[in-house]
Amino acid sequence: MIPTIITQLLKGKRKIKLGSLSPTRDFNYVADTCNGFLALAACDAAIGQIVNIGSDSEISIGETANLIARLIGVEIEIETDEQRFRPVNSEVERLHCDNSRIRGLTGFKPQTDLEQGLRQTIAWFRKPENLARYDAEIYNV
Repeated sequence: MIPTIITQLLKGKRKIKLGSLSPTRDFNYVADTCNGFLALAACDAAIGQIVNIGSDSEISIGETANLIARLIGVEIEIETDEQRFRPVNSEVERLHCDNSRIRGLTGFKPQTDLEQGLRQTIAWFRKPENLARYDAEIYNV
């Protein structure tokens, strides 16, 4: 969802297409996810445990879109696109990670907050060779 919003905005669209705006997500910057896996790999006490590496915060899809627009410096209108809605009974309305177990086992906690991670992601997409890999007209997964 994040690449879809960023590519639409960086390619000049101000009316962006999204599915449902109300579900929440717990986003984690990729470097934090990797560091969480490394911390777990070094922790014998984590063997056999179910552990979340998320950020322990949540934000709605609509709020995420508006945050990305603010960071890019544009105003947007969000258009609901039926093709971007998940099939009936498959949408997860709320994803909010409890990362207390990884913190307790390893001391790990994410270092990159959502805004910081989005700024870094937007900077990556601003490079023409990266942006060219994405089509703003289709839903990228």
